[in-house]
Amino acid sequence: MSAAASTRPTSTATSPQPASDAAAVRVVDGQARLGGRVVWSEVDVEIAAGEFAAILGPNGSGKTTLLRVLLGELALARGSASVLGRTAGASKGQIGYLPQRRHFDAGTRVRGIDLVRLGLDGARWGLPLRRSGGERVSEAIELVGAGDYATRPIGALSGGEQQRLLIAQALVSEPRLLILDEPLDSLDLPNQRAVAALLERICRERAVTILLVAHDVNPLLSYLDRVVYFGAGRAVVGEPREVITAATLSSLYGVPVEVLQTADGRLVVVGLPEAPAHHSDRHAH
Repeated sequence: MSAAASTRPTSTATSPQPASDAAAVRVVDGQARLGGRVVWSEVDVEIAAGEFAAILGPNGSGKTTLLRVLLGELALARGSASVLGRTAGASKGQIGYLPQRRHFDAGTRVRGIDLVRLGLDGARWGLPLRRSGGERVSEAIELVGAGDYATRPIGALSGGEQQRLLIAQALVSEPRLLILDEPLDSLDLPNQRAVAALLERICRERAVTILLVAHDVNPLLSYLDRVVYFGAGRAVVGEPREVITAATLSSLYGVPVEVLQTADGRLVVVGLPEAPAHHSDRHAH
């Protein structure tokens, strides 16, 4: 499915397309403000049900701001936003949400299985429990491939193992939409690729729409259906090969960015500014 892109050249790289009734996420002529400052404007986004999409861009460009809009935490200053066919914020019971990565002290004794079980608190949003909690916890753990270590203390696990269990926690409520804020942050490259492949498999096998924020697009490029790339107060939306070009990324980042193609046809982005190790204000993204 093609992106529902604006005709304004400052906010998209693709031609206008008719809106789809199957859209899981839709933003029309959106403008977001924080503290009186315009973060981005004239933004049009459409993500179809069952797509794997990434929100990308420089730090401070408005990536997490979009998540806040979709979760109903921040109202648009202009335009409209809908999620799963309803006004943003009205579908919380159908959304699995994984915030920016938590860091567990090595002495944290909570077992992985108990961490996943906490995701069943999603019932407080009115989510009907179609199957027993134990059944759903076991299935979520199996789905992310964490069965071998789910009964161990979370503090004793590697970063990649912890992240799989956190993804299971977000999945245990059986959401239609999974939103993840920088799930690859602080993971080494092999674990980044493993988590990206895991999310793509969940997206395909369970028909779950996945929307994640990331700084580095490279570990994700082989798996994505759509990208929403923020920069310079606007967003460019489309399929990866439509958006991931040297000209587009250089314009959004304000610095030269190269996009290379490997012998087997894969795209590789080089020259992106480094992200800081920690984000002091996640709401400024």
